Amino acid sequence: MSTNLISSTSPDFLETLTKAAVEQKRDRPKASEVTQALLEAEKFTKQQRINYPLETLIGSWRLHFVVSPKKSRQRSGIKMGNGFYLPKFIKAQISFFPAEVDNNLNPDRLKIGNQLYVGTISFKFNGPAKYLGKKNLLAFDFTQIQVGFLSFTVYSGNFRGGQKKSQEFEQKHIRDLPFFAFFAINEKYIAARGRGGGLAIWVKEA
Repeated sequence: MSTNLISSTSPDFLETLTKAAVEQKRDRPKASEVTQALLEAEKFTKQQRINYPLETLIGSWRLHFVVSPKKSRQRSGIKMGNGFYLPKFIKAQISFFPAEVDNNLNPDRLKIGNQLYVGTISFKFNGPAKYLGKKNLLAFDFTQIQVGFLSFTVYSGNFRGGQKKSQEFEQKHIRDLPFFAFFAINEKYIAARGRGGGLAIWVKEA
Protein backbone atom coordinates (compact mmCIF):
# COMPACT_ATOMS: atom_id res chain seq x y z
CA MET A 1 0.00 0.00 0.00
CA SER A 2 1.56 3.28 -1.09
CA THR A 3 -0.04 6.42 0.27
CA ASN A 4 0.37 9.74 2.04
CA LEU A 5 -0.87 9.88 5.62
CA ILE A 6 -2.18 13.45 5.33
CA SER A 7 -5.80 13.58 4.16
CA SER A 8 -8.99 15.55 4.71
CA THR A 9 -9.85 13.18 7.56
CA SER A 10 -6.48 12.99 9.30
CA PRO A 11 -6.35 11.17 12.65
CA ASP A 12 -5.76 13.39 15.68
CA PHE A 13 -2.12 12.33 16.00
CA LEU A 14 -1.37 13.51 12.45
CA GLU A 15 -2.99 16.86 13.15
CA THR A 16 -0.73 17.17 16.19
CA LEU A 17 2.36 16.41 14.10
CA THR A 18 1.34 18.92 11.44
CA LYS A 19 0.80 21.64 14.05
CA ALA A 20 4.17 20.82 15.60
CA ALA A 21 5.83 21.22 12.21
CA VAL A 22 4.14 24.37 10.89
CA GLU A 23 2.82 26.46 13.80
CA GLN A 24 4.69 29.30 15.49
CA LYS A 25 6.29 28.61 18.86
CA ARG A 26 3.38 29.97 20.92
CA ASP A 27 0.87 27.70 19.15
CA ARG A 28 2.86 24.48 19.08
CA PRO A 29 1.63 21.35 20.88
CA LYS A 30 3.43 20.35 24.06
CA ALA A 31 6.49 18.16 23.64
CA SER A 32 4.80 15.25 25.44
CA GLU A 33 1.84 15.45 23.03
CA VAL A 34 4.16 15.41 20.02
CA THR A 35 6.03 12.39 21.36
CA GLN A 36 2.77 10.50 21.83
CA ALA A 37 1.64 11.49 18.34
CA LEU A 38 4.89 10.16 16.87
CA LEU A 39 4.41 6.81 18.60
CA GLU A 40 0.82 6.58 17.36
CA ALA A 41 1.83 7.49 13.79
CA GLU A 42 4.56 4.84 13.84
CA LYS A 43 2.10 2.19 15.03
CA PHE A 44 -0.53 3.26 12.48
CA THR A 45 1.91 3.08 9.57
CA LYS A 46 2.98 -0.45 10.54
CA GLN A 47 -0.57 -1.67 11.06
CA GLN A 48 -1.79 -0.25 7.75
CA ARG A 49 1.37 -1.37 5.93
CA ILE A 50 1.80 2.06 4.39
CA ASN A 51 4.71 2.44 1.98
CA TYR A 52 6.28 5.68 0.81
CA PRO A 53 7.95 6.01 -2.60
CA LEU A 54 11.54 7.20 -2.67
CA GLU A 55 10.77 10.45 -4.48
CA THR A 56 8.79 11.72 -1.46
CA LEU A 57 12.05 11.88 0.52
CA ILE A 58 14.11 13.77 -2.05
CA GLY A 59 15.13 17.25 -0.93
CA SER A 60 16.42 19.04 2.16
CA TRP A 61 14.82 18.84 5.60
CA ARG A 62 15.60 20.76 8.81
CA LEU A 63 15.65 18.89 12.12
CA HIS A 64 12.79 20.26 14.20
CA PHE A 65 11.88 17.88 17.04
CA VAL A 66 13.84 15.10 18.75
CA VAL A 67 12.96 12.34 21.22
CA SER A 68 15.66 10.23 22.85
CA PRO A 69 15.00 6.80 24.37
CA LYS A 70 15.28 6.47 28.14
CA LYS A 71 17.62 3.94 29.65
CA SER A 72 15.31 1.25 30.98
CA ARG A 73 15.45 -2.42 31.82
CA GLN A 74 11.84 -2.98 30.82
CA ARG A 75 11.31 -5.75 28.29
CA SER A 76 8.06 -4.35 26.94
CA GLY A 77 9.84 -2.08 24.48
CA ILE A 78 11.79 1.15 24.28
CA LYS A 79 10.72 3.77 26.82
CA MET A 80 10.83 7.28 25.37
CA GLY A 81 11.49 10.68 26.92
CA ASN A 82 9.19 13.67 26.30
CA GLY A 83 11.28 15.11 23.50
CA PHE A 84 12.06 18.73 22.68
CA TYR A 85 11.93 21.25 19.87
CA LEU A 86 15.38 22.08 18.52
CA PRO A 87 16.53 25.57 19.63
CA LYS A 88 16.84 28.18 16.86
CA PHE A 89 20.54 28.77 17.48
CA ILE A 90 21.23 25.17 16.45
CA LYS A 91 20.52 24.38 12.83
CA ALA A 92 20.69 20.76 11.67
CA GLN A 93 19.71 19.77 8.16
CA ILE A 94 19.50 16.47 6.33
CA SER A 95 19.21 16.00 2.57
CA PHE A 96 18.58 13.14 0.15
CA PHE A 97 19.39 13.29 -3.56
CA PRO A 98 19.84 10.76 -6.40
CA ALA A 99 23.49 9.83 -6.83
CA GLU A 100 25.34 10.42 -10.06
CA VAL A 101 26.79 7.30 -11.66
CA ASP A 102 28.84 7.58 -14.88
CA ASN A 103 27.59 11.16 -15.32
CA ASN A 104 23.97 10.01 -15.11
CA LEU A 105 21.54 10.26 -12.20
CA ASN A 106 20.70 6.82 -10.86
CA PRO A 107 17.35 6.73 -8.99
CA ASP A 108 18.36 3.51 -7.21
CA ARG A 109 21.40 5.11 -5.57
CA LEU A 110 21.24 8.02 -3.19
CA LYS A 111 23.47 10.60 -1.56
CA ILE A 112 22.81 11.69 2.00
CA GLY A 113 24.02 14.92 3.52
CA ASN A 114 23.88 15.97 7.16
CA GLN A 115 24.79 19.53 8.15
CA LEU A 116 25.05 20.98 11.65
CA TYR A 117 25.55 24.68 12.31
CA VAL A 118 26.45 25.92 15.78
CA GLY A 119 27.00 29.65 15.65
CA THR A 120 29.72 30.35 13.07
CA ILE A 121 30.96 26.74 12.93
CA SER A 122 29.57 24.14 10.54
CA PHE A 123 29.99 20.38 10.21
CA LYS A 124 28.93 18.71 6.97
CA PHE A 125 28.81 14.94 6.49
CA ASN A 126 28.12 13.19 3.18
CA GLY A 127 27.89 9.62 1.99
CA PRO A 128 25.96 6.93 0.11
CA ALA A 129 22.42 5.78 0.96
CA LYS A 130 19.85 3.25 -0.24
CA TYR A 131 16.12 3.05 0.31
CA LEU A 132 14.14 -0.12 1.03
CA GLY A 133 10.69 1.07 0.01
CA LYS A 134 8.76 -1.96 1.29
CA LYS A 135 10.01 -1.19 4.79
CA ASN A 136 10.30 2.62 4.51
CA LEU A 137 13.89 2.06 5.58
CA LEU A 138 16.79 4.26 4.48
CA ALA A 139 20.27 2.88 5.19
CA PHE A 140 23.28 5.16 4.90
CA ASP A 141 26.90 5.71 5.84
CA PHE A 142 28.83 8.96 6.18
CA THR A 143 32.17 8.83 4.38
CA GLN A 144 33.15 12.49 3.93
CA ILE A 145 33.36 15.40 6.37
CA GLN A 146 33.81 19.14 5.93
CA VAL A 147 34.37 21.58 8.79
CA GLY A 148 33.78 25.27 8.20
CA PHE A 149 34.18 28.55 10.03
CA LEU A 150 32.08 31.43 8.71
CA SER A 151 32.43 31.08 4.91
CA PHE A 152 35.81 29.29 5.08
CA THR A 153 36.46 25.54 4.85
CA VAL A 154 38.80 24.56 7.66
CA TYR A 155 38.98 20.85 6.83
CA SER A 156 37.64 18.53 4.12
CA GLY A 157 38.39 14.83 3.76
CA ASN A 158 37.47 11.23 4.45
CA PHE A 159 35.48 10.33 7.55
CA ARG A 160 36.37 7.14 9.43
CA GLY A 161 37.85 5.26 6.49
CA GLY A 162 35.59 7.04 4.02
CA GLN A 163 36.93 5.77 0.71
CA LYS A 164 36.89 2.13 1.82
CA LYS A 165 33.44 2.51 3.36
CA SER A 166 32.08 3.96 0.11
CA GLN A 167 33.40 1.01 -1.88
CA GLU A 168 31.94 -1.53 0.55
CA PHE A 169 28.57 0.18 1.06
CA GLU A 170 26.53 -1.75 -1.52
CA GLN A 171 27.68 -5.09 -0.14
CA LYS A 172 26.83 -4.30 3.48
CA HIS A 173 23.71 -5.73 5.09
CA ILE A 174 21.20 -3.34 6.61
CA ARG A 175 22.02 -4.66 10.10
CA ASP A 176 25.57 -3.31 9.70
CA LEU A 177 24.54 0.23 8.73
CA PRO A 178 22.92 3.25 10.37
CA PHE A 179 19.32 3.73 9.19
CA PHE A 180 16.10 5.70 9.51
CA ALA A 181 12.74 3.92 9.56
CA PHE A 182 10.26 6.50 8.23
CA PHE A 183 6.62 6.40 9.29
CA ALA A 184 5.29 9.80 8.16
CA ILE A 185 6.20 11.63 4.96
CA ASN A 186 4.44 14.51 3.26
CA GLU A 187 5.19 17.87 1.68
CA LYS A 188 5.57 19.60 5.08
CA TYR A 189 7.58 17.19 7.22
CA ILE A 190 9.05 13.73 7.59
CA ALA A 191 9.26 11.60 10.75
CA ALA A 192 11.37 8.55 11.50
CA ARG A 193 12.94 6.33 14.14
CA GLY A 194 16.70 5.92 14.06
CA ARG A 195 18.65 2.75 14.63
CA GLY A 196 19.43 3.87 18.19
CA GLY A 197 15.71 4.08 19.01
CA GLY A 198 15.28 7.86 18.91
CA LEU A 199 12.44 9.65 17.09
CA ALA A 200 12.64 12.83 15.04
CA ILE A 201 10.69 15.26 12.91
CA TRP A 202 12.31 17.20 10.07
CA VAL A 203 10.48 20.03 8.29
CA LYS A 204 10.84 20.87 4.61
CA GLU A 205 13.38 23.54 3.78
CA ALA A 206 12.00 26.35 1.61
